[in-house]
Order: sequence, then C-alpha cells, then structure tokens
Amino acid sequence: MNIALIGYGKMGKMIEQVALEAGHTIAAIVDPYVQGTKTAKTIADVNFDSIGDVCAIEFTQPDTAVANLIALAQRKIPVVTGTTNWHDRMDEVSKEVIKAGSSLFWASNFSIGVNMFYRIAWYAAQLANNFPEYDAGGFESHHNKKMDSPSGTAKVLAQGVLSRLDRKNKIVWETIDRKPEADELHFPSLRMGNVPGTHSLFFDSPADTIEITHTARSREGFASGAVRAAQWLCGSAGSRKGIFTIDDMMKDIFKE
Repeated sequence: MNIALIGYGKMGKMIEQVALEAGHTIAAIVDPYVQGTKTAKTIADVNFDSIGDVCAIEFTQPDTAVANLIALAQRKIPVVTGTTNWHDRMDEVSKEVIKAGSSLFWASNFSIGVNMFYRIAWYAAQLANNFPEYDAGGFESHHNKKMDSPSGTAKVLAQGVLSRLDRKNKIVWETIDRKPEADELHFPSLRMGNVPGTHSLFFDSPADTIEITHTARSREGFASGAVRAAQWLCGSAGSRKGIFTIDDMMKDIFKE
C-alpha cells in the first residue's frame, strides 16, 4: 500500500516506522516544516498522479486539518485522520467527501488496546447495571504536556458507561468538594510529569472493588491502529467509500 503522510511530527514519524515494518511504502510526506526528497509543503504540491493508488494518513493540528481533509477529498484521496478538536466542522468535511465520492476514516483514539478497553469497560457497566450496590466512577491521568482535559478517550469511555448504567444520568469531570449525587458519574483528571496516558474505571460495593485500567506506554499503539485503519479503508478490494470511524472497523473485526 502506498501511504501519503500528512504531518510529519512525532506521530507521523512513528506511523512511518510502523508502516515500513508492515511492508508498506511511504510515497509522499506533506509538512511545511520538513525538507526531503519525498516531502512537500502542501497537499497541492504533491503529484498524486505519479504515485498511483494512495491512502493518506493525516495527523496535524486542528487549525489545518479541515483544509487538509477537504483538499484530499477533492483529489479523491482516501484519508485516515487522527487529528482532534476539528469535529465541530464534521458536516462541512463530510459534504465534500461525499460530493467527491471519496472516503474519510476518523477517530479520537486509534489504539486497538483502547478500543478493546472500551468494549470491556462497557460490558462491565452493562453487567453492573443489574447490581445497584455497585457504584461507578473513573479517573484519567496524563503527562503535563497534554493540552486538553478531560481526554477524548475519557469522554468516549464515560459516555459509554453512562448509556449503560440506568442509575447514572450525568458525568462530573471536575474535582468536587461535596458529597456526589447518586446519579453522578465522577471522572476527574490529573496532569503531572511524564505520566503515561492511563484510564481507569471502578465499580465499588461494600464487599469489593472491580477495577479496569488501560495504560498507554508509547505512541506505537496509536500508530499501529492508524496503519491498520488505512489497511481496512484502502484494502486490496479497493477503497471503501463514505465516512467511517474506528467503531466501524472494530465491529467488522469482531463481527458485531
């Protein structure tokens, strides 16, 4: 598979490493701050006709992602994007993708481990829904360079738990200096040092505690998931057309 990397920061470099190890080819790199024989400043500078069939993997910044995704759609280049905080413009991007007959695969977290963790945690919540003596709550921690709080992963996790626990009606993200209400799912955050991304979900009763935790040790899990998403989107049978999320891929893998 030919891959065009849109963005060549830490994630782009890790994706390149994972893709090459899997036998794929890096056909182009687009990053205004990088120089090299395969690199281009903008998507418009890439001669996609000379590359042949290609799948783009985009990890940039929220202020450039929308323009990148629209430019790729207009060129009918299928794209996997892991950039976050642009989803308020999803309708705008989706219209361009559908209009061009192209494809877009987006996710807030490409880690296969995290997406397995979601399903394990949500199934646990479904089970706990039958036992009101088990209260539920969670916690997430990251390094002090992370700019958002709570994490996107925490939001997806907590919303999934909320939808499966009838006795919980709202999520409280901030620290509270009062007794929590019975219908509140408390899920605070910590930002400190070099702490790896860690998400924990707890079910606690007077008799015992069930704890489910995922800890990310490196970016490799995210990079591997992004490459796997590109394989799923642009497989040997040809590119899937339309708008997809990692949930579509996981459902396909698990035959849900």
